[in-house]
Amino acid sequence: MGDSKKEKSEQSRKEKKLKEALKNKTKEAEEYLSQMKYLKADFENYKKRMNREKEEFAKYATEKLVLEILTVVDNLQRAIEAGTDGSGKTSLLEGVEMTYKQLLNILEKEGVKCIKAEGEMFDPHLHECVMTEETDKHEEDTVLHEIQKGYTLNSRVIRHSKVKIAKR
Repeated sequence: MGDSKKEKSEQSRKEKKLKEALKNKTKEAEEYLSQMKYLKADFENYKKRMNREKEEFAKYATEKLVLEILTVVDNLQRAIEAGTDGSGKTSLLEGVEMTYKQLLNILEKEGVKCIKAEGEMFDPHLHECVMTEETDKHEEDTVLHEIQKGYTLNSRVIRHSKVKIAKR
């Protein structure tokens, strides 16, 4: 009988230890869960903030380019006014040529470049053939005439040159 009391006492002590250990682990798990919930909320807020900042950046990313183009618009307006004051068409032409060069410079600063076409061999990655002409004066597939200029933006074609090429 004494052994039975001892066993029950021993078992009771083990149960208390296990209950205490379980209680501690449960408390620890609840703390981890709480931390995870805070981290999840923080991450959701971070994602929302990043999306807002990304949208804001996209909205105003072209502001500098637009401001530079507006100076070109101003110059075009001055050229038109100069052409209508009766002083002659040469001042209008000079003003438009200056404005055209200014606009090309702005675009070049932004990474836009003209695609060289006339006299080059036809390249389907750069050119779009819209016409052909039979001729013996030029090698076949030579670009004879550029109908519309093509452009690259940072080495990526954004508009193909529309060209007329030689055929035999």
